[in-house]
Amino acid sequence: MQISKIFCIFVAELEDSIRHNGIVERVDGEMAIVRIAQTSACAACHAAKMCMASESREKRIEARMTEPLQVGDEVEVLVREQAGWLAVFLAYIIPFLLLVAAVAGFDRMGWSEAKAGTAALVSVAVYYVVLRMFRDKLQRKFTFWVRKIN
Repeated sequence: MQISKIFCIFVAELEDSIRHNGIVERVDGEMAIVRIAQTSACAACHAAKMCMASESREKRIEARMTEPLQVGDEVEVLVREQAGWLAVFLAYIIPFLLLVAAVAGFDRMGWSEAKAGTAALVSVAVYYVVLRMFRDKLQRKFTFWVRKIN
């Protein structure tokens, strides 16, 4: 537990960490399940109720505790910003580049547009399946930390 505490303090002191406030829903060993509200940019707008464009969803995040917590505690969830950029790269940039390269490659091989497009979509689906197979390894790179709000 001591190493977790030191690392979380290190992460908390960094300016390049992503932070969200939340409420502890469950505690399991050194891990806590935290409920955070993810809101869109217009959720706070005074006209949001009229235009119906606002959305607010709750997310549950499993995070390592730095100190003993109880259900109902108000906490701050932290993750390094680099992890956020890695997630964007893996989830959006690589699949986009794969899709474009596959369409161009299959088109260059003389395939029809329909076949090239379908094959490109299949290659992106295969990429996501492979990504899912490595989720345990990737999960170690995306560690969330939680600390109590004083």
